[in-house]
Formats: sequence, C-alpha cells, structure tokens
Amino acid sequence: MPLSWRLLVGGLVVVALAVVVALLLSSSGNSAPAGTAKISVTQARSGVERHHSANHSAQRTGATKPGAANTNAGPGATGTGHSGTSTHVKSAIPSATGGGSPAGASASAKGVAVAEVRDPEESKSFPLPASVHHARASTPSVAAEAAIAPGAASDSEIRKELGEEEKAKAQEQAAQRRVLTPVAGGFSVGGNGTIPIPTNVPEAVQRVVAGGNAIADFPYIWGGGHGSFVANGYDCSGSVSYALAAGGLLNAPLVSGDLANWGEPGPGRWITIYANAGHTFMDVDGVWFDTAGRSGPYASRWLVSQPSLEGYAVRHPPGL
Repeated sequence: MPLSWRLLVGGLVVVALAVVVALLLSSSGNSAPAGTAKISVTQARSGVERHHSANHSAQRTGATKPGAANTNAGPGATGTGHSGTSTHVKSAIPSATGGGSPAGASASAKGVAVAEVRDPEESKSFPLPASVHHARASTPSVAAEAAIAPGAASDSEIRKELGEEEKAKAQEQAAQRRVLTPVAGGFSVGGNGTIPIPTNVPEAVQRVVAGGNAIADFPYIWGGGHGSFVANGYDCSGSVSYALAAGGLLNAPLVSGDLANWGEPGPGRWITIYANAGHTFMDVDGVWFDTAGRSGPYASRWLVSQPSLEGYAVRHPPGL
C-alpha cells in the first residue's frame, strides 16, 4: 500500500477513536445525574413514608395521653381520634339529661311542684259538697280596690309617722278586740264577717285585708281557688293565696306545702303565714284568717281566737 494511503487510513482511525472516546465520556457524564435523581426520589418517598408513619404514631399516642395535640390539624379541623370523640360525648351528656343546659337550669330553679294533700283541719272548716253553688268571687285585684279610700295615708306618709305608728296600731287592735265578738259555735267574727281595713299600715297589708273580706263568708270547698282565683268556694290554701294575691304578693295560687317554703322565714311585722303539708292560715295585723274554727258553713274566715301553732312552718312576705 502506498505511503499516502497508509497515512490516510491512520488519520481516519485516530479520528474514529477520538469520536468513540468523546461519546463514551458524554455517556458517562449523563448517567451520573440520572442516577443521582433516582436516588433523590427514592429518599423523598422514604421520607414521606416515615413522616406519615410518625403522624399515625403520634395520633395513636395522643388517644391515650390527655392533652396530646394533632400538629397537622388546622384551626378549623375537628378531631376524629378517640380523644376528640370522648370530649364530644362528655359535652353531649348534660344536654341530653337537661343538666348544664338552660332548660335544665331553669327546671332546677323552679324546683319540684308540691302536691296538695287533704286538709287535716277540713272537718273543722264546714266543708260543703261540690253541688253547692255559691256566687263567684271577683278577681283579687278587684277585691283589693276596697282598700283604696280617699284620704288614706300613703306609704311615704306612713314612714314619716313612725313615732305614732306603734301607738296607733295598738289602739286599733284594742278597738278591734272590743268589737270582734265571736259567733256562737266557733271563733268567727260577728256582723257581716268582715273586719275594718286598718290604717297606718302598708298599702299591701290593707289590700290583703280587703281580699280576705271579699271571700270571708265563702263556703269551704277542698281544692277551691286553685284552678283559678275566681271560684265559688275556697279551701285553706286557696283562701290564703287569694288574700295574698289581692295584696299584690302572689300571681298564682299555692298549695299549703308551697306556702310552707314561700317568702322569708319567721314571723312578719304585719303578716305571718303558718303552713305545713296539709293546712295553712295567717295572722294579718293581729287578726287570724283561717278556714278551720269557723262558726258555720258561711261564717267568716276572720277569727278572734288564735289557732294552735304547733307543727307549722312560720313564714312572712318579704318586707312585711
């Protein structure tokens, strides 16, 4: 082979080798980043799996540790683990039973209603059968209007005359005792069964007396005056409730068991109520108002003799 051909072939071989080397170097350079990228993806996936595994572990731990928090929960998230469910159940229990709810608190404030029982003094009250038809009473507010008379002292005037009040009260009570002669057969006052409306006493007391006067000679009917203040007969608690309502002190009838816990404990200055589960009566400005001890079925509830006070709770209207 001529020398020129040998030089040409050698040059081509050198060029070919250079191309091969260049290709090999290029292939080696590209494979390293690809491998690195594959490793990074694998590591990332492994990290995510470890992250989720840690979260599940934390949630399981938080279910048994009070106060454990889910760090992945956003501000509006609601827990779905055992701890969140338990808290929801606890808050639902009072609502289901009434406790802790406004309705439950309201029911607790009102208390349990007291059932009315038969009056042990009923036989002394000249009870009448339900077939008796007596004229119906006016509402307590209408009955109380009898206490409002022209020239009557106002509460403010009374307070200014405290120095004369006790003397006037004693004189008035003495005059009442002189004229209040009991009717034969019992202790009811005579005349038309009413008593004078006292002066120099709070207006509420005057209205209570007026209310008592309005039903003083009504027959005794057990349960009378409880369905409504307007009735044709009254039992002991119905009578007391009517008179107190006339004074603006009650807005609904109470049974004697309720009156045993009504108002404030102890005797009052103007009005004192005596009550137990079955019977009640009261002292209004020194005169007894009672269904037991009357002189007849239409005799007055105002009595001139003090009943037995044994076994009764002693209460009085606030401020009186």
